[in-house]
Amino acid sequence: MQEPTTTYLTPEGKLKLEAELEDLKTNKRRELAERLNFAIKQGDLSENADYIAAKEDQAFLEGRIRTIEGMLRHVTIIEEQTGGEVRIGSRVRVQEAGNDDEETFSMVGAAEANP
Repeated sequence: MQEPTTTYLTPEGKLKLEAELEDLKTNKRRELAERLNFAIKQGDLSENADYIAAKEDQAFLEGRIRTIEGMLRHVTIIEEQTGGEVRIGSRVRVQEAGNDDEETFSMVGAAEANP
């Protein structure tokens, strides 16, 4: 059996995932149940595009819920790092040579990365 993968998140990233999970479990599930109910009432399910689309959306939704729950079960919170090394939790300021503009980047785990 494969060992669970650690998910590295900032405190803010963990809160975002928890909020997304809550929304998926409450609002999105309810909306999808209403769509499925409406599609079922239309009749023959074998040729009902609305029903097929709703079932596909349901599979995606449940998969996302399982993924987030797994991430939150094996989460390691990233604390802000200071010092001379760049690592997860570091905040890095970058300035291009010959340019006065400076950008700041936060080093986060893959679950929060925005490439």
